[in-house]
Amino acid sequence: MKTPARTVYRFGPFEADTSSGELLKQGKRIRLQEQPFRLLIILIEHAGEVVSKVEIQRQIWNENTFVDFDSSLRVAVAKLREALGDDAGNPNYIESIPKRGYRFLRQIPLPVNPPDRESAAQLPLVAIAPASRTTKSSRVILAGGLLLLIAAAVTAYVFVSRPKKLITERDMAVLGDFDNKTGDAVFDDTLRQGLAVQLEQSPFLSLVSDDRIQQIVQMMGRPAQTRLTPSIAREICERTGSAAVLNGSIAQIGSQYLLTLKAVNCLNGESLASAEAQATDKNHVLEALGKTASDTRKQLGESLSTVQKLDTPIEQATTPSLEAFKAFTDGQKILAQSGEAGAIPFFKHAVELDQGFALAYAYLGIMHTTIGEPGIGAAYTRKAFGLKQRTSEPENYFISATYFKEVTGNLKSAEQTCTLWGHAYPRSAKPHTYLSGAIFPQLGQYEKAIEEGKAAVRLDPDSPIPYAFLTFGYIGSNRFDDAEAVYRQALERKLDSPFFHEGLYQIAFVQNDAAEMARQVAWSESNPGAGDTLLMLKAESAAYAGLLQQARETSRQASDSAERAGESEAAAGYIAQSALREALFGNAAQARARARVAIKHSSGRDARYGAALALAFAGEDAQVRSIVDDLSKRFPEDTIVQSNYLPTLRGILALNQGKTAEAVDQLEVARPYELGGTTGSSYVWNALYPAFVRGQAYLKARKGVEAAAEFQKILDHRGVVVNEPIGALAHLGLARAYALLGEKTKLLIAYEDFLALEKASDPDIPVIRQAKTEYEKLL
Repeated sequence: MKTPARTVYRFGPFEADTSSGELLKQGKRIRLQEQPFRLLIILIEHAGEVVSKVEIQRQIWNENTFVDFDSSLRVAVAKLREALGDDAGNPNYIESIPKRGYRFLRQIPLPVNPPDRESAAQLPLVAIAPASRTTKSSRVILAGGLLLLIAAAVTAYVFVSRPKKLITERDMAVLGDFDNKTGDAVFDDTLRQGLAVQLEQSPFLSLVSDDRIQQIVQMMGRPAQTRLTPSIAREICERTGSAAVLNGSIAQIGSQYLLTLKAVNCLNGESLASAEAQATDKNHVLEALGKTASDTRKQLGESLSTVQKLDTPIEQATTPSLEAFKAFTDGQKILAQSGEAGAIPFFKHAVELDQGFALAYAYLGIMHTTIGEPGIGAAYTRKAFGLKQRTSEPENYFISATYFKEVTGNLKSAEQTCTLWGHAYPRSAKPHTYLSGAIFPQLGQYEKAIEEGKAAVRLDPDSPIPYAFLTFGYIGSNRFDDAEAVYRQALERKLDSPFFHEGLYQIAFVQNDAAEMARQVAWSESNPGAGDTLLMLKAESAAYAGLLQQARETSRQASDSAERAGESEAAAGYIAQSALREALFGNAAQARARARVAIKHSSGRDARYGAALALAFAGEDAQVRSIVDDLSKRFPEDTIVQSNYLPTLRGILALNQGKTAEAVDQLEVARPYELGGTTGSSYVWNALYPAFVRGQAYLKARKGVEAAAEFQKILDHRGVVVNEPIGALAHLGLARAYALLGEKTKLLIAYEDFLALEKASDPDIPVIRQAKTEYEKLL
């Protein structure tokens, strides 16, 4: 039997010796049977790749082997995981890919023990014929033998001379500041940001986030904007348990520029990689920067295939303009320091300098949407999508996901894009964050939002947004203790965001904690730019209790604040929200007036729908039909418009005409989506309004059981409805449903629950006056 060539693979504390079939842990043999060992070697030799079950079967169980393959494979995987001490739920080595196969998660260096003198002596000899009998064929044999010997020598040289790959797919790296020796301020921060953008194309290399770096800097007792010199970056690298620190420099030599990038082991200072590139002038510096990034990725151990596939030059993928990238970098910096409103002018300047700067347009889209200007944001996102051929792979995913969500409204396409994004970049938190905060809550799929939020927190534990979105996921699922626990986790890391305070206000409302609600509003008033949403939450709470005069005044303050900030679309949304509550409580004239003001100030999807909802409840059918036609034509792919907004409006129109069966039929389309809510927003016009209208339709049709079920659904989802007026009015609807059923005890309790909520209400509210009259007749 031929002895196989000896190859030893090392990973973590383990060694796998192919010649002996042994698995060692820190030099001690681990008991492992043949099939699990062969499976391990197959996975190691395809590290980072998904090895299909079919391929595993072909290599281990050939077609003439009669076994239950699936069962045998599961047993082999279980035994292998047991030997490695691996956890299937949180794998460190062997990852299961459902319905596909398995993947080895560690990057494996080249075999660590190349042929030594003893093994070289055992190499097969090449037969060479005596000189006297040399023929053409023997010369071919001689030449072939020499080639084999040369190949063996080259292989041995590569094994011996190639540096060890100390960076794996689970390691992190710290990116230091560039040492700018040119004196030209345009390079300050810009080259570091450019390098980060370039390296983000790699699914292999992961950088410690700037949020985490700032935390460590503060722990070191240094100012927030401390420059990341090699020594400071190396200390941060050590404190974060990272594997390497990347330090760059730029120098000017005549009209040319020399860029250098070095990677060192932060524990011992050992050099891991070094790359340099020259730029003929300033306009080619970004090109040279990209070259150093590519060379460094290869040297650190990333596979040549992914470097070649995912390495769009920065001047092609992002911008060729150094000045535009400088403006973009400054915008990123301001965004981190003071929020979206302050960053917008810098991103605008970036697209002024380079009108093809897709990523800057995408950021403008996100910024405007976040501050309550989704219509303006959609225009920028549409521009970015039209330029996405000028982007890198991760930028393409980011732009496509936001385009489907914010422009077309096609949430299924947005979800699919994020799923692909997550598979392509398994170390990126961004796709999980977007799914958790922007997509699954809109669909009412809060458990999925929670799972994605957990993944985002795990991948980016030093950014506040994943924690905030996870908090909202728990709120939507009525898991208020879990939501507060997530906030405490973020607080332990000294993370903060306006989203946290909105979530805390919602939890406090559900728990009837007026003092905590007041604290959160006070926080918003002392933090400029964070107050509008919390003011509107305060207004909704007042309306929920029947304090409409107070709600009107607070809404006006929020709207005025938004107008002063230049956020006209947000201001229109607040006015529409005010109109809706007036309509729900029976003040039709005020509802009509406010709705028309909102329509005049904004043609945005949400503000227009909120105004139409108010007009529909106020009986303005003709104008509502016009808005229905407009929304239907402008948003043909929009999931929420087509499956929530329009069915609700059509249901009310049918109900206004006394067509209860038609109303119920129209509203069935919305049933799968009616639990959806807008994360971090004061208005959730999609959240259970279809159920509220459906309940009203059943009341008119005198179907008490069905009506009670719809209103109870609203009461059962406090975390979705929170302080929307329908949360209070559902008690009244439930009372009227029980009246139809003749259940006097239950209807009295429901009336009393409603009137208890409205005990301090304004005296002239039509719906509350009517409810009191109905209740008194029962006594």
